[in-house]
Amino acid sequence: MDRLDEYARTLSEPGHPVDAQQRAACALAEAGDARAFETLVFLLNYRDPARGEAAAAALLRLGDPRTARAAAALAANELRTAYALHPVRLLAALRAPESVPTLTALLARLLAGPPHHWPVARACAEGLGQLGDARARPVLEQAAARPPLAELAAAALAALPPA
Repeated sequence: MDRLDEYARTLSEPGHPVDAQQRAACALAEAGDARAFETLVFLLNYRDPARGEAAAAALLRLGDPRTARAAAALAANELRTAYALHPVRLLAALRAPESVPTLTALLARLLAGPPHHWPVARACAEGLGQLGDARARPVLEQAAARPPLAELAAAALAALPPA
């Protein structure tokens, strides 16, 4: 059995600690092995921010075509908004068709009512600025009126093409 198969076995057999699963999934992603995908998606929305950050980086390296859809689903999950920071950042980095619609909808939802989850809202505004898509203008204009988001939203609006 080669090393990649050992890593895959760590992901598929019960009883392995999360640390071992994360190391195995990241190693598989580095090798371009899609067997890492499900574990990385699980870790992307994990309660530990360091695991989410590592999973996002590994998913970006893996380049699996399912990644954007999975990140969009995690970012849009109203019950997991507190853990959506890394899916949001991953969506911006992917520049996928799902990115702008998901980030604008999430930011609009966060602006509409409590809880606001300002770190996630800031990541949405920043990501929309990176994506530079004019469809984000209305929600970024709303965000610019909120003190916790004003500076990031203004910078994001400046990055959009002229109206």
